[in-house]
Amino acid sequence: MLLSTSIRRGVAEKRSDRVDALVEATVAELRANGYEGLTVRNAARRAGVGAATAYTYFASKDHLVAEVFWRRLQTLEPAPVDGRHNARTRVSHALRELALLIADEPELAAASTTAILAPEPDVQRLRSRIGTAFNEHLAAALGDDADPAVLRALNLALAGALSAARHPTSRRSRS
Repeated sequence: MLLSTSIRRGVAEKRSDRVDALVEATVAELRANGYEGLTVRNAARRAGVGAATAYTYFASKDHLVAEVFWRRLQTLEPAPVDGRHNARTRVSHALRELALLIADEPELAAASTTAILAPEPDVQRLRSRIGTAFNEHLAAALGDDADPAVLRALNLALAGALSAARHPTSRRSRS
């Protein structure tokens, strides 16, 4: 029994290492080639993983990009509800954290905006998790007595900001 558990743990760690390598390779590919140039095969090559192995974990490039964004989102600390600060200050801090996450990796933000709209079941699950995480992050900042209408408005504003991140070069070229 101990041997069986040990073998399974080793396999799980190997899988985790491969997925981690694919995630980091995807970010590098997005920086180098953008969303249009990203393929699961290129990310796999960069990660040192076979394409068939990559496709075992990710059904498409949209699934892969959505997973990368989800993992980045998970690194955010929940906004502490500090009685010394009002809701406006707490929300400002929470939105700043989300904005920095997006601004720090504009290629990922732009790709994620496209990827999370894909109709694939794996992407839909991640989209739901991402939306829930945004909502929880903002709700925590607002506090327990949050007005649901304010929370909805903040979620819509955040969704709009992500949508604007989709085509960062088109905005620059107009000015």
